[in-house]
Amino acid sequence: MAAGAASGVSLAFHGAASTVTGSCFLLDTPGGRLLVDCGLFQGTKTVRELNYGAFPFDPKSIDALLLTHAHIDHSGLVAKLTKHGFAGPIIATEPTADLLAFMLPDSGYIQETEVERLNRRNRQRGRAKVEPIYTKADAEAALDQVRTCAYGDWQEPAPGVRARFWNAGHILGSASIELEVDGAGDRPLRLLFSGDIGPDEKTFHRSPEAPSDLDYLVVEATYGNRDRAEVTLDQRRQKLGEEVRAALDNGGNLLIPAFAVERTQELLLALSRLIRDGLIPEVPVFIDSPLAINVTRTFAAHHAELHQVEGGADLFEAPWMRFTESVEESKAINQVKSGAIIMAASGMCDAGRIRHHLKQHLWRRDATVLFVGYQAPGSLGQIIQSGAERVRIHGEEVAVKARIRSIESFSAHADQGELVAWVKARLPVKNTIFMTHGEPDAMATLREKLALAGCAAEHILAPALDDRFDLAVDTAPVRHALDKRLSEAAAVAPEDWHNAYARLLLDLGDKLKRLDDDQKRAALLAELKQTLDR
Repeated sequence: MAAGAASGVSLAFHGAASTVTGSCFLLDTPGGRLLVDCGLFQGTKTVRELNYGAFPFDPKSIDALLLTHAHIDHSGLVAKLTKHGFAGPIIATEPTADLLAFMLPDSGYIQETEVERLNRRNRQRGRAKVEPIYTKADAEAALDQVRTCAYGDWQEPAPGVRARFWNAGHILGSASIELEVDGAGDRPLRLLFSGDIGPDEKTFHRSPEAPSDLDYLVVEATYGNRDRAEVTLDQRRQKLGEEVRAALDNGGNLLIPAFAVERTQELLLALSRLIRDGLIPEVPVFIDSPLAINVTRTFAAHHAELHQVEGGADLFEAPWMRFTESVEESKAINQVKSGAIIMAASGMCDAGRIRHHLKQHLWRRDATVLFVGYQAPGSLGQIIQSGAERVRIHGEEVAVKARIRSIESFSAHADQGELVAWVKARLPVKNTIFMTHGEPDAMATLREKLALAGCAAEHILAPALDDRFDLAVDTAPVRHALDKRLSEAAAVAPEDWHNAYARLLLDLGDKLKRLDDDQKRAALLAELKQTLDR
């Protein structure tokens, strides 16, 4: 048995608890220690700082890592895990492995470039140098540990533990993971980790599948408090067409912060249909993300596995698609002032080339920014989406004058009704349902809806970050509140002091400009200085 494992079976929630991102669940069993997911935290800077701290467990003690899918909030700390000593297999579906081959090195490159930019500012400010969470080379080394499995095939990641992957309908290769574990009673204990569940109307994928008759269910609750309007794929494309036409009619460019995996490819397919049907003009569409370009090629390579999609390996080829890989090509887009669609990662605007394009376009009244995915609290995307008049990007103030628009129907997550239906199809859950990946209101609302659907409310729990539960077949789980890396209040806060500080700087600058003479400006600054010196 690996060092640190419990004598029975326990489950610790080291991510996606009290937060939406950073998925990471530690399952201790008599046969070994398993991780389900090892994702990057996103959102406020306070939450993101968890990525830099030590893991709340020894990576060397982990026997195997099972990945539900390739999204960075589920896989983004894999290279950190291997860098610090994890030497076991990383088990995932083949499409997930293919996506990781690009996503992990890209994430490492982003860590390096973001830290390089930060260190330039730190040198000027006399601050200490910081190190990236991991490098591109670390990520490439981690890929050697990836092992693939097919949907429906049983694996044995540790003695006395059997695992099986089911289609989750979320993105290419996404899975819910079923586990049978010996040592928690007189029969194997049955768990199911939902991963991220896709909606009913989803391009590329069949409806989610998973077993029923479980002891424990770990279910995502991202949209637990929201029911989207029921729309068909055609209606969703029509809505996109309306937004594109309005943006182009406004005279500027259309900026779409798009997740590199699935969202970019789904949008490209929708735009192809709209152009083919004459519903939008054929304009240049820049896909300005090396990662999104490589992922798009991966989708084309797996075209035979895509559900109800016409076309072969040339699925994403058209004269109006402009794939920009180099930094020079990306900068050249700045010369295009109108009549173009620019898609760039990251989808929450917290990193990547989208931030450079936002600096170029947010202050333009003729530009449009269209959000097509979930924006985590405290992320730059959420701040812009919520109506901020000014934001700070790369340390610079940028006015928000562009049209800000959103389409929720492109979400890759099941909404409230779909989540409830998915859980009902898994019943009976004999012991406990754990809700994860949700903001507090989403958790509370989903709990109410599940109770109305026949689940016992007292058996529906929302673990806090770093909570651990002893699991048994016939008795209720026992909660242990471990040392917390972050308070629950800080984890769930939509903004932190970093957001407040950035807003204060913007408000102070605005106030100083509005004052009508230098004497008043000096008096205000003196008053602030006096407050700081108290």
